[in-house]
Formats: sequence, structure tokens, C-alpha cells
Amino acid sequence: MSRGGQAEMPFLDHLEELRWRILWSLLALVIGVGIGFWVMMRFEVISMLIEPFKPYLGAQGKLIYTHPADTFRLLMTSSLVIGTLLALPVILWHVWGFLSPALYSHEKRVVIPVLIFATLLFMAGIALSWFLVLPLTLKFFATIQPAGLQPMLSVTETLGFAMSMSLAMGAVFELPIAILALSVLGLVTPKLLHRFRRFALVGAVVVAAFITPGQDPFSLFALAGPLYLLYEVSVMLSAIVHRRRLKREAREAREATGDEAGAPA
Repeated sequence: MSRGGQAEMPFLDHLEELRWRILWSLLALVIGVGIGFWVMMRFEVISMLIEPFKPYLGAQGKLIYTHPADTFRLLMTSSLVIGTLLALPVILWHVWGFLSPALYSHEKRVVIPVLIFATLLFMAGIALSWFLVLPLTLKFFATIQPAGLQPMLSVTETLGFAMSMSLAMGAVFELPIAILALSVLGLVTPKLLHRFRRFALVGAVVVAAFITPGQDPFSLFALAGPLYLLYEVSVMLSAIVHRRRLKREAREAREATGDEAGAPA
């Protein structure tokens, strides 16, 4: 029997199931990329993406490209991002269908909320980067531009910079999920997290300083605040997991003691 209570499949049947799930996931990705390419061409998404940069592009208000294939590569990269987001529900459904038979019922109840929480945190990090961190960073870079230089921003490098920073912020916002996983594994305890609280505060300021190299203290602490708040959320989640673990261990100890007492001598 598998851990989930269903009949265990032979190894070759597992491989066959995995192959078909991978094929269906790849098909969903291809369809998603096709839809993403159509969206990019139909609605001129690139024009919307360069909106935060327009105040720094001079009179023409356009980014430049230095290679004939730059625009095509940008379209394909953006289409891949959109296609991945569109295909993600299908991919996660197949991953869940393959892994869920090996999970206990209480583990199944935890996985879906954690995935939803992780997705929301990732999107929140990207939104914070794009709508707050990126404008502040561009404003800072504009203030240190020498008077004798004319900006000529390349579309691939500029949007690549913005996307990389946004993805980095999204990854940073996964901190509560990472600490939650370590707490479930027993590698992190609330006591340890309380002990490192002062270091977390300094770390949040340092990370914010690297992401927003601005001279305005308001922009620095506007980003450091949410980062430290994520650490405090991680501490609360770790405390919940730790309490549940202690209760489960105590219950298992009582059951083990009862079994030993009821066993024949």
C-alpha cells in the first residue's frame, strides 16, 4: 500500500504515468507560450512594460535595440513568462496527481494552502518591486547622471534589469515558506528565530539597501519594513508548527505508553 492508502503501482507503471504527465505539462506550456505570443502582439504589452522608464527616455520616449533579433528575443522571453503562468495550474495539477498518492491525509491538507500562500507571496514581491522599488531605483539613477551624458537605454538590457529585480524580490518574499519548511523538518525552532531577530532586522536593511540604492531613507525603510515583517510572519508560522509537533509527539508518546501497558507480559 502507498502512504495515501491507495494500492501501490509497479515501478514501470509509475514511469509511464510520469511520462504522460510530463507530456501533458509540456503541451500546456506550448499552448500557453502560443497564447502569450498572441497577447504580446495583439495588445502591445511591451509598450506597457516600458511605461515606468518613459520619464527617463528623453523627448522620443522610446527604448532602443542594437541587434536585429532583440525584439524577437524579447517577444519570445515575454511569451515564455506569460505561457508559464498560464500553464502553471495544469503543471501543478499533474505534479499533485503524481505525488499525492504518496502523502498522508494531513500532509495533503497542508500542501495546497502552502502552495497558494507561496504564490501570493511571490506575486506580492513582484508587485512591490515593479510599482515601488523600480520607480525609486530609476529616480536614484537619474539623479546621479552627469550632465554631459545622453541616456540611450536598450530594450533588452532595461527590461531584463527590471524583470531580474522583480523576480529577485519575488524570491525574497518566499522567506516565510522556506522557514516554514525548515520548521516542519525540525531544523528551525521559534526559540532560534527569536534569538536571531536583531540579525534579521539588520539583514532586512542590508537587503533593502542593495535592492534600492537610493539616498532617500524613506525608500530604504519602505522596503526594509515589509522584509522584516515577513520574518515576523515566519516566526509566527514556526511557532504554530512547533506547537503542533509537540502535541503530536506527546500524543504519540501517550499512545505508545498505552500500548506497552496493554501488551501481555
